[in-house]
Amino acid sequence: MLSTTCILLICLSSFLSPIVRATLSLNLTLPHQHPDPEAVVLEVQRRVNVSVSRRQMLSVQGKDQCSTGNPIDDCWRCDSNWQANRQKLADCGIGFGRDAMGGKGGQIYVVTDSSDRDVARPIPGTLRYAVIQTEPLWIVFSADMTIKLKHELIVNSYKTIDGRGANVHIVGNGCITLQSVSNVIIHNIHIHHCKPSGHADIASSPTHVGWRGVSDGDGISIYSARKIWIDHCALSYCTDGLIDAIMGSTGITITNNHFSHHDEVMLLGHNDGYLPDSGMQVTIAFNHFGPALVQRMPRCRRGYIHVVNNDFTQWEMYAIGGSANPTINSQGNRYIAPANQNAKEVTKRVDTNEGDWTGWNWRTEGDMMVNGAFFVPSGAGLSTQYAKASSVEPKSAALIDQLTSTAGVFGDPRDQSVSLPGFSGGGSITGATSNTGHGTTSGGGGGGDDDYFGMIFGSGASSAAAPLTPSSSFSIFLSFLIILVIYFTTNCGAQLSLPLLLSSLL
Repeated sequence: MLSTTCILLICLSSFLSPIVRATLSLNLTLPHQHPDPEAVVLEVQRRVNVSVSRRQMLSVQGKDQCSTGNPIDDCWRCDSNWQANRQKLADCGIGFGRDAMGGKGGQIYVVTDSSDRDVARPIPGTLRYAVIQTEPLWIVFSADMTIKLKHELIVNSYKTIDGRGANVHIVGNGCITLQSVSNVIIHNIHIHHCKPSGHADIASSPTHVGWRGVSDGDGISIYSARKIWIDHCALSYCTDGLIDAIMGSTGITITNNHFSHHDEVMLLGHNDGYLPDSGMQVTIAFNHFGPALVQRMPRCRRGYIHVVNNDFTQWEMYAIGGSANPTINSQGNRYIAPANQNAKEVTKRVDTNEGDWTGWNWRTEGDMMVNGAFFVPSGAGLSTQYAKASSVEPKSAALIDQLTSTAGVFGDPRDQSVSLPGFSGGGSITGATSNTGHGTTSGGGGGGDDDYFGMIFGSGASSAAAPLTPSSSFSIFLSFLIILVIYFTTNCGAQLSLPLLLSSLL
């Protein structure tokens, strides 16, 4: 039998039928009807899929309702006592950098001093002292702190920098350098406002102090390194790249991060002629590319790059670029194009003629294109060609909201209006503005349902006092209709078919 709620809704839909017909008829004559009806259909389908997926997940998992479908977070966050076993995180890696053990098996080292006064002879208790040690260390922080670096922080092998439980910011000169090392995990850290520095003696181990030239001002510089995992960090406002991996680096996973307010976001590969980068393998998954980003998400030279289940809500020039024939495997991402009609393309072949790149293996599979975004594929397009650029099973792009819901530092609002400690805003980027109101989420907050819903119907910029126009009335009605469809599908599906629902409405 039909539930009482379902019966009431059927009666309500019957009552609304004349209004529905009148509204639909009126809208056909309006000059301001929704410009992309197909987007509305796709959004209904997406929401139904998400709802069904969640119900199925909960029915299978039973009591385990903390799961989100994000394999990394579900691996350790479902344990309410995770702080007692922090090193379990090292078992939760995915992708090409999944073997990065960091400081697993080593002692827990607690950073108690936020200073960075002596880069050649670091003081015990500081982050610099911890990262240069030769033995494995799992590094945590005693309290919230902002570490303003005097020069680049040179990290030794087998280290985990774990910011969980504290609000940790790394800023200043040089920032983080991973050079000729392996097995490093950087987790839950804010990294921003990094500047070039150098011409100084800097310790890289307890027994070695070396002269360093001027660094580029990257947030994280990966140089001839392997087995690297960067997870749940927030990166912004750096002089050069937020993350650069060059000079034969490989075995890298970049997951669950929040990128914002930057021009050249991520570079993979030293230069077009550097052959050792041909073997580079990088996984980029579950990240949120947020407000005021311009390009390079990533920009690839050679190598095999797996871009999977990320949320791209902002770019000014392009999202994914490359040269020198990299293999790029884009699967299950959501690409939301900017308003600029000349920047709708996701991809860019940098300084390369079309005749030279038509054979490059770049594919889009299961990606969601929004607001006119389009990906230009090339090459064979066959699955066998992407074996070296496949590192994790992609999930449906319809699940992007939940997969990236915690991208960035845990508890961070990810709002472009939030000020960072010791900074009044601004940065070193040129020409990067936040184009709110054209499909991006209003606060850069991961593309939540409410923001995405507003984007589809163009209601994000309307004020509470705005007059109710026929166009906005239709938007309100359409919103209500979608809610009805989702409710019937998920709650009355076994009792009432979708055709019956539609006939009752229309």
